[in-house]
Amino acid sequence: MTRCTEPSAEAPREPLAPALYITATPIGNRGDITLRALEVLARADHLLCEDTRVTRKLLGLYGLSRPLTAYHDHNAESMRPKVLAWIVAGESVALVSDAGTPLISDPGFKLARACRAAGLAVTALPGASAALAALAVAGLPTDRFLFLGFLAPKSAARRAELAEVAAVRASLVVYESPRRLAGLLADAAAVLPGRDAVVCRELTKLFEEAVAAPVEDLAARYAEAGPPKGEVVVVIGPPSERNLAWSDEQVDEALTRALAAGSVKDAAAEVAAASGRPRQELYRRAMRLRGGDRR
Repeated sequence: MTRCTEPSAEAPREPLAPALYITATPIGNRGDITLRALEVLARADHLLCEDTRVTRKLLGLYGLSRPLTAYHDHNAESMRPKVLAWIVAGESVALVSDAGTPLISDPGFKLARACRAAGLAVTALPGASAALAALAVAGLPTDRFLFLGFLAPKSAARRAELAEVAAVRASLVVYESPRRLAGLLADAAAVLPGRDAVVCRELTKLFEEAVAAPVEDLAARYAEAGPPKGEVVVVIGPPSERNLAWSDEQVDEALTRALAAGSVKDAAAEVAAASGRPRQELYRRAMRLRGGDRR
């Protein structure tokens, strides 16, 4: 078996087989790069990256200097035919994101799909992933989980997205910016009351932190403390039988919170999706709580 070694300026670099190499890079700690990833980054004919500045800095840490090509949402349509042509011509292409595993809340899945459709090889070089790192440290069930990526930036749309998955018996993994964290947690407390949750911050970095508490407590904590520093992943535990069997008091509390952000119709729909109660019943309850206001 061939032993993998870190590439060096003196080591011969044999050409790679023509393919698209989905290459994971560190999410914080530079030591999380794999030996295989370094070999591919040193030998691939083309390196596709979201931000050439970020990838150039990563390569510099390992003494590598390679020509880089930007591949992102704004140029992907025009770049895909060129990338396929490179591989057809016998060249190798490595795709990296700014951090973590490409295609996970990053551009790239259409490129992988196009390569597959054209009969070209696609291979993954697994490595760091913020979603999996958060699940590993959160201490919440991992036998089933649902990755939601970034939710909608506005509260009403975000609540609707959370309501859609409220009855899913799985841990939920959400990416969020620090400045929107308090809003996300407030909406999660309204739509997913009583759930355990963990806010993971600066994963793999020096000031890594995981704060675990009921989602309502986390909402209050970050509403008071303000935006934290660094990248954030939120893991919300699956519903318990108690969560799924809402009492009338829980329903009214959820309706009251939803009514503060929207209409009677929207509040009824949101709580119906989260609680499993009939929408018509919840519309009537919401009307009573609103005091007859039909806005």
